[in-house]
Amino acid sequence: MKSVTIVSDDRVGLLADISYILGKSNVNIDGLHVDVIGGKAIISLEVKDIKKAGDTLAMNGFRTTNPSSIVIKVSNNSMDKITEMLEVEKITVKELSTLSVDSSDGIFALDVDKPRKATKMLGPFILGNAEPY
Repeated sequence: MKSVTIVSDDRVGLLADISYILGKSNVNIDGLHVDVIGGKAIISLEVKDIKKAGDTLAMNGFRTTNPSSIVIKVSNNSMDKITEMLEVEKITVKELSTLSVDSSDGIFALDVDKPRKATKMLGPFILGNAEPY
């Protein structure tokens, strides 16, 4: 199962709107995880057809991350440790985007040259998998 990650201002009814839009397009949500940091809702949805879900959300004004991005949640002072871990494993970070931060945590999207290896290594940090370190 693949996931699509949405970044939006947090507001009442946001999940209802997303569910309605995807439902009208026959996209089933098989799982979800939501984090709110710095006034932004970071919503990771597990879906079977990631392209259809991403296109549908984009057509309705929602910002999504690149489907190949690895979305992680870490404490603000841990990002340097994450990049060092990746460097030791010879994983190149092609792009790093800050999705949202607050006084203690941050959510980041990483595009790397070895996504399978990076996903395995970063498992505890992946959005929805565990508490931030």
